[in-house]
Amino acid sequence: MSSPGYRPTPAAASQLNLRGAVDLSSLRRPAAPQAPPAAASADGGADGGGTPNGDAGTAPLRVDATETNFQDLVQLSAQIPVLFLLWSRYAPESPAVLDAAERVVESYGGRLVLAAADVDAFPQLAQAFQVQAVPTAVAVVKGQPVPLFQGPADDAQIRDLVEELLKVAAANGVTGSIGDAAAQGEEAEPEPLPPLHQAAIDAIEAGDYSGAAASYKQALLEQPADADAKAGLAQVELMARLENLSAPEAENLRDLAAQQPDDIDAQLGVADLDVSGGHIEDAFNRIITFIGRNFGPERETARVRLLELFEVVGTQDERVAKARQGLARVLF
Repeated sequence: MSSPGYRPTPAAASQLNLRGAVDLSSLRRPAAPQAPPAAASADGGADGGGTPNGDAGTAPLRVDATETNFQDLVQLSAQIPVLFLLWSRYAPESPAVLDAAERVVESYGGRLVLAAADVDAFPQLAQAFQVQAVPTAVAVVKGQPVPLFQGPADDAQIRDLVEELLKVAAANGVTGSIGDAAAQGEEAEPEPLPPLHQAAIDAIEAGDYSGAAASYKQALLEQPADADAKAGLAQVELMARLENLSAPEAENLRDLAAQQPDDIDAQLGVADLDVSGGHIEDAFNRIITFIGRNFGPERETARVRLLELFEVVGTQDERVAKARQGLARVLF
């Protein structure tokens, strides 16, 4: 991965928002958020810090993100923002950025958590955020990613972005602290999922998207009106389509789509990329334009895919309602 210069500038941080983001927590069981486990230090020992004062028994403000605890951290973002710092030992800027991010996060006394993600050890975390360079910082608020910066950044730059992030979080009702989240996690008991839904979640956490899809399909056979299974199926199928797509392949796909607007595979592939990257309206408009220009079986294939992407984004989303109107215009 390359290491570009810092972006965006602090002045651009005021444009941060949750629009255009895909809900990362939608594939997670509806459990109460848990306080993050104690982080490990760089030398493999337990991290003795966690708060500015390092009080015993206080939940740490830095945790090492893994594929195992990723969804717990996403769930925690319903209570407090979680700042994911994706780093690599092969990126020389990473240690300084990690140290700066930890200092800044600790100074806020539990209003947010730093999740340090080693992309060499856990490449799926980089895929989850569509990261193409490290270090990269992406916050998560209420299960939705909020890109912050790529490349080197100092304390002041990170602090400016965190200030804007906390404003975004507050505007979306996320104003808790790590202590509040820990207390809620201790008091609340998660409600069990239906067996097929649980099987799907287990398969997702194991990286078995085909197994998860099979469980959701069986759930729909048994209960065709199961909206959660329908949305879950659309999401895991999208994840499966993008799972092995490298960054160069994605760029080649975009080039092909630009050169061949009637190539259905290219158009649908780029729409998948746009949805996963939060460019929801671009994805919808691309498919609607294709449908309006083509007829026959490819038109129907594109229509079905568009409906699946509606499920991924959420059928109550205002962008879905707008796209439904556009689809109706080109169909009728």
